[in-house]
Amino acid sequence: MTSSTVVLLPASNPGSLPAEALPALRAADVVYAGVGVDAAAFGVDPLPHVGGAFDGSVVLLTTSRAEPVAAALIAAGAAVVEAEVPALVAAAAVMDTLRSPGGCPWDAVQTHESLRQYLVEETYELLDAIEDGDRAALREELGDVLLQVLFHSRVAAEHAEDPFGIDEVANDLVAKLVGRHPHVFADADKVHTAEHQEVKWEELKQAEKRRLSIVDGVALGQPAVALAGKLGQRSGRAGIPLDLFPDGSEPAAKLFRIAATARRGGVDPEGELRAVAKQFALDVRAAEAAARATGIEPTTLEADGWRKFWPTPTD
Repeated sequence: MTSSTVVLLPASNPGSLPAEALPALRAADVVYAGVGVDAAAFGVDPLPHVGGAFDGSVVLLTTSRAEPVAAALIAAGAAVVEAEVPALVAAAAVMDTLRSPGGCPWDAVQTHESLRQYLVEETYELLDAIEDGDRAALREELGDVLLQVLFHSRVAAEHAEDPFGIDEVANDLVAKLVGRHPHVFADADKVHTAEHQEVKWEELKQAEKRRLSIVDGVALGQPAVALAGKLGQRSGRAGIPLDLFPDGSEPAAKLFRIAATARRGGVDPEGELRAVAKQFALDVRAAEAAARATGIEPTTLEADGWRKFWPTPTD
């Protein structure tokens, strides 16, 4: 045998051939398909069930180093070319391992309901990273949100009557994105502005989901300010006038009108209010630090004391 190469393909995607394997394939006298690899798909011979060495330059396509022939070739000094497993595939595989027997006991007992709090927490941590402009935190928190998607998908795959996994979730997403962008993926009239695209998106959703109301599909469990803003936006598109907003002098009605009107005007009331709240928290910390710097414990401050140490607004 003049030379041999073992090409390890990912078991999750055995049709994915690494570019690094092409020189060996072109120079090979014979190419065999081993365990997990469809010989017909590559137009090669299936691995013969014989022992001993092969003559000539041999390439073996397989998904396992443990395959006897692959192991023998590697032990004899064969070159090994290994396809890189896509990161998302590897992440799903790790989630499968954690959830499987012999994995993590905590992961194994989680349900959609028990995981809800973590999805909310991770989403808000991602929002913090975006608002802070922290690139490292943004990357980490995006991973934590992705973990929630993988986790819920794995739990869903174990459902007795209606199982689905991450592949079905991704396929549905692809179908949705393609279907709601006919101006990109089909011959529909072109959309030239983001505002026009938002209108078309809502129209396509209404038709696709056969919604009977303009408020169908609005997540009622979202934070109240965001909910009011979303309802304001939807009602504005439908032409509902502002004078039909909740009336009254009570604070809740006033807050709804402010948030809903802001969203109609293109302002994100949830984000704006959160920014104001975060700045207020920073001001509190600054006042406390200023008081302590003079030897005064902040817990003893009264109204005038807080005013004295409150930071001066800057332009």
